[in-house]
Amino acid sequence: MIELSLLFNIANIYALPFWLLMVILPKWGVTQKIMSSYLPFVPLAGLYIYLFSGSLDPDSIEAFSNPTLPVLAQLFSQEPVMLTGWIHFIVLDLFTGRYIYLEGQEKGIFTVHSLILCLLAGPIGLLSHIVTSWIQSKVSKSEEIEVSAT
Repeated sequence: MIELSLLFNIANIYALPFWLLMVILPKWGVTQKIMSSYLPFVPLAGLYIYLFSGSLDPDSIEAFSNPTLPVLAQLFSQEPVMLTGWIHFIVLDLFTGRYIYLEGQEKGIFTVHSLILCLLAGPIGLLSHIVTSWIQSKVSKSEEIEVSAT
């Protein structure tokens, strides 16, 4: 098996350009083409499958099939399992960021803050996007009402 810390660094570095494109160059055609594809996720998903299958043994299968917090804490204290979990976070946070980015592009929603939050803590970025989208829709409806009233 390749050194785990090397795989950790490669996965983190691999995902970063996608985040930078979405945050810094969201309207660039290359960004739009890349992020509308599922291809950015293939290498990370492949790495996840590789690590996941390599970290399974009868004890871990049993622990994952009926998890308890103490057992999961013990499992995730093992570097191969923790790295597998970290790749899981990277893939799902990036996928969530892609959703935020694409919806923002489609509906004209401001997304920079939500994407940055999603990079740092996926669910917080998603919640930020949901709130931003809701506020923006309320402001737009209120502006439409004002324009139609004049």
